[in-house]
Amino acid sequence: MARVGNSIIKGLEVSEIIKLLNKAYADEWLAYYQYFIESKVVKGIMKDAAITELDQHAADELRHATMIADRILQLGGTPLLNPKEWMKKTNCGYEEPKNFDVVAILEDAIKGEQCAIKVYSNIVDLTRDKDIVTYDIVSQILADEVEHEEDLQALHDDITEFVSDLKKSLKK
Repeated sequence: MARVGNSIIKGLEVSEIIKLLNKAYADEWLAYYQYFIESKVVKGIMKDAAITELDQHAADELRHATMIADRILQLGGTPLLNPKEWMKKTNCGYEEPKNFDVVAILEDAIKGEQCAIKVYSNIVDLTRDKDIVTYDIVSQILADEVEHEEDLQALHDDITEFVSDLKKSLKK
């Protein structure tokens, strides 16, 4: 534990920060798995573009989990050690994909990113001017999650617009 490093935290209990980060850590692992498995089962038009996006996001979520674990350790805490704890501690949860259609998969992924944005936005608000190190880490992750939502939404919109245009042209 970084004693001097922790001494710069003002107005927050280190244990509360660790608790919040462990919940986010659980979210990141579940998001990683969701993207990983969705990239394997996705079907439909433009699925290759979706697979590329999902695989990239999975890698980012794993990187986020590493960043959070490192910060938890710096604070003198222990990252969740048992995957069973992820479902108990998660903010955003995990729903197994039931519809493998590319549009449904993208909608599930967008929903997950929107939850992550809310979670990290709250942690940013909490740590601003109180724990600059956690604030910086979480701000970086938040920026990635905003970008993920934007990327997924753009792909979703491209696919749905393409399908709509195709249906119109077939009616002519």
